[in-house]
Amino acid sequence: MKSIIGDLHTVAAICGAAVLSTLFAALLAQNTAPAGKGQGPVYVQDGGSNQVLESIFIPPMANAPFTLSLHTEWIKYMADGGTMTVVNQRKIARQGTGRFYQERWLLVPKNGQFQSPMSHIQIADPNEHTATTCAMMGPKVCRIANYGGTTTKVYKPADKPSGPLSDGTGTLTHEDLGKDMILGVETVGTRITMNVNALALGNDRPFAITREFWFAPSLGINLISKIYDPRFGTQIFTVTELALGEPDPVLFDLPKDFRIEDTRAPAAGGN
Repeated sequence: MKSIIGDLHTVAAICGAAVLSTLFAALLAQNTAPAGKGQGPVYVQDGGSNQVLESIFIPPMANAPFTLSLHTEWIKYMADGGTMTVVNQRKIARQGTGRFYQERWLLVPKNGQFQSPMSHIQIADPNEHTATTCAMMGPKVCRIANYGGTTTKVYKPADKPSGPLSDGTGTLTHEDLGKDMILGVETVGTRITMNVNALALGNDRPFAITREFWFAPSLGINLISKIYDPRFGTQIFTVTELALGEPDPVLFDLPKDFRIEDTRAPAAGGN
C-alpha cells in the first residue's frame, strides 16, 4: 500500500490504484481560474495531500479462470475518535489464458448519498504484453501500454519469517492461521504484524501494522485481505461472489465509440 496522510472523501481508481481527492478541493478547483482581464482573484491554498489505496493483486495466472465481485471498505480514524468510511464494489474476471479484466469504481462514503460511478476499465494481456485502460469518465479514450506480467511466473503473497527488521526499525511477527474454505475454495490464512520502534518513522511512540490475508493457491489471489495501519486506518478487501470457469467474453470487448491510443514504448532496436 502506498499512502500519504490526508482527510479525503472520494477515490478515483486509476491504473491499479484508487486515487483519493477531497470533495472540498474539487469544489475549490471549479471556482479557480487563471487571473486575467475582467476576472476576479485566484484563490489558492497551502498544504494538502493525496492518498493512494492499492487493491488486491491479480496475477496473470493461466488455467485458473474466474469471475468475482470485490468489496472494498476503508475505515479512517479521525482525531476526535470518530471514523470515516468509504466503500465500493467492482467486478474482476480472468480467462484461462491469463488475460484479466478489472473495473474501477469511485470509493464513496458508506451509507451516504453518493452512488459510486465506474471510472475505468482495465484489461491486461500477458501473452500480448499489453495493458489497456479505458476512461469511463471524461473523454472516451482507451490507452494501450506495455505490460510486463507473464504466465510463466509464480505469484505469491509477500511474506517474511518472524524476527527483527533488517533496517533495525522494529520487529516482525508471522502467524499461520491455518486453512479455511471460502466460497468453495480452499484458502491459507496468514497474519503478519510489524512492530515499529519509536522514532523510526518520526513517531513519538511504538506502533504496529497488521496484515491478515486468506490466500487461494488455486487462483493465486487473496479472497480476504485486511490491513490495519494506525497512520491510514483499516482496509478490508473481501471477495463477495465467485464463479469458477471462463468468464463472459463480452467483458473483454473494448467499449464502442472509444478512441484508441497506443502509448507503448517501441521495441529496442526498432525504427
